[in-house]
Amino acid sequence: MESVILDELEREIVTTLQQDGRAPFSRIAGALGVSENTVARRYQRLRSAGLLRVVGSVYGPLAGYTSWTLRIRCTPDAATPIATALARRPDTFWVHLLSGGTEISCHVQARTEADRDTLLMDKLPRTARVLDLSAHALLGEAGPVVPLDDGDHALLAALARDGRTRHTELAAATGWSESTVKRRIDALRESGVLVFEVDVPPAALGLRAEARLWLTVRPSALRRVAATVGGHPEVSFAGVTTGRTNLTAMVACRDAGELYRYLTERVGGLAGVHSMETAPVVRTVKRSGALLPR
Repeated sequence: MESVILDELEREIVTTLQQDGRAPFSRIAGALGVSENTVARRYQRLRSAGLLRVVGSVYGPLAGYTSWTLRIRCTPDAATPIATALARRPDTFWVHLLSGGTEISCHVQARTEADRDTLLMDKLPRTARVLDLSAHALLGEAGPVVPLDDGDHALLAALARDGRTRHTELAAATGWSESTVKRRIDALRESGVLVFEVDVPPAALGLRAEARLWLTVRPSALRRVAATVGGHPEVSFAGVTTGRTNLTAMVACRDAGELYRYLTERVGGLAGVHSMETAPVVRTVKRSGALLPR
């Protein structure tokens, strides 16, 4: 699935969708100077092949959710089934097998503290083949929490499956009118609760060396280093966390040599970075809301 590398037009479609994930095909076609049918055909081909998805993501702090990143060390025979079980949960994202298949990294976005505690303090610790578990809260600045009702949760769940779901289908899922659906999407986007992301496997862009990083940064330099790392084109995600390390990031490079240069020259040269742990990604089980086929 991920052996195909996107051509120039497909990369332009991805770039345009990154600006607005729900942009009509007609608008994309006009911007790129091709026909609407061409854009629709290319999008559907990539979507069917698992090479392109638009995902409606919730920015947890503004929705009152608690966000955590997990590191789970387990026996080699347990890594895949545990990662798959985590990936099936609706509150998990970016589930990766790391370090030769003996470690799992995972993001959790729990709607309530009870949901968080059930996973972190009950289910995972009772799994005998889990050797070690560390949970780090993701930190960041946020404004007032936006209240969400059952209709909002139904809307967000549908957009998490496919960010380009039509208004008619969203109306059926929420019980609202199409005009109400459109107004609510606009309001949630404006508030920052709803963000549309373009999900493309790095290998489809020619990036075949992925790694998860955990950095220990001097507290007085943390804001600066986090902003710098988050601005690197190699980085798809960077977040400040609690715990022994205080900054985590996902990196994708063309090959191992480029990853080596990134770690030694770009990250290694940052003032304030005291230490760094690196774990290569063996397999991605779930990206932004999507459980992937093996």
